[in-house]
Amino acid sequence: MKKPELLAPAGDLEKLKIALLYGADAVFIGGKSFSLRARASNFDIETIEEACRFAHSLGKKVYVTTNIIPQSGDLAGLAEYLKALEKAEVDAIICASAAIIDIARTHTNLEIHLSTQQSTTNSEAIKFWADQGVKRIVLARELSLDEIRQVQEHSPIDIEVFIHGGMCVSYSGKCTLSNNMTDRDANRGGCAHSCRWDYDILEGDEKLNTSMAFSMSSKDLQTVKQLSDLVDIGVASLKIEGRMKSVHYIATVVKTYRKLLDDLCDDLEIDLPKYLLEIKKAENRLTSHGFMQGMTSVNEQLYNLRSEQPTQEFVGIVNTQDEQSFETVIEQRNYFKQGDLLEVLSPDFEPISFVVEAMRDAETDEVLEIARHPKQKIKLTIPIPLKAYDMLRKSKLR
Repeated sequence: MKKPELLAPAGDLEKLKIALLYGADAVFIGGKSFSLRARASNFDIETIEEACRFAHSLGKKVYVTTNIIPQSGDLAGLAEYLKALEKAEVDAIICASAAIIDIARTHTNLEIHLSTQQSTTNSEAIKFWADQGVKRIVLARELSLDEIRQVQEHSPIDIEVFIHGGMCVSYSGKCTLSNNMTDRDANRGGCAHSCRWDYDILEGDEKLNTSMAFSMSSKDLQTVKQLSDLVDIGVASLKIEGRMKSVHYIATVVKTYRKLLDDLCDDLEIDLPKYLLEIKKAENRLTSHGFMQGMTSVNEQLYNLRSEQPTQEFVGIVNTQDEQSFETVIEQRNYFKQGDLLEVLSPDFEPISFVVEAMRDAETDEVLEIARHPKQKIKLTIPIPLKAYDMLRKSKLR
């Protein structure tokens, strides 16, 4: 059984490093141009070069999104940008437009992946794109497991499937709600998530939703239970969504799917409740299997409620640790205090809990009872061998 690639999102260089250290085989990033997340990207060409050096030092890959649906004025400078990506040694670009694909093939030797924005749902379409030089297809998110299997059986090139993250109420993201309601083009990098707003439903002047607001967004995708089927189908890449998500989200989700994927491919006994519990620690919206089991029902949607529940469990990230004294410098991210039970999230071992004892400000040496200032550097003794980018979060044991 060939193990599929685990592909993770990265919105900045720190998230990229965490995604790769916590088990991703590759990351996808957006540059400051031609990307659906261009406004939020921290990746200029110099940072992309650094990202590629880091990934390649680990034997891993970097894909860059050039996935806008461009209008004529959006193509200026594209050829030069693609040449710069090639020089930076990115491993592939992800495209949604035939124009960008053609320009990339004309001016570079970049490997081309076709974005889910093209809504590819059948093997005949894949054969067409393969003839255009595309090496991988990111399937539309609206396919069931049976349909993915049929596509895979007749596909001449690799296919990639989304396994976790935000879903769209429009077909593969082709939404114009944001355009019409906020003048922000969802297909050119400006989605305002209008589907997640609260609405009233009116029939004439009569308000029909009397007890609660109406919304129309989908639950987030989560496929812990479907991962074994996707492995059996033989898809080449399993994609996690969320370039805008936190470092804790990325670390938790990537590590969970990494461990589950490895255990499945090593034919080990799978304790699904354990993986579901771990993935839940990163969730702030309700989740479902999306279209994996066929056409969705009301159970896969958020028609009449908002489910965002921001968590404050993630409290710090490790900077350094003295190997002899176990004195550890962390960067605080959320409130915690002396006496709290915390657990370590690390790519190297299962979560381990410890009690917070004495702690001090790393710069002033002031004794602290409470850590309440985000980004504050704090010294504390953690009797567990740790390294940079290990994380601390509140334990559920108490």
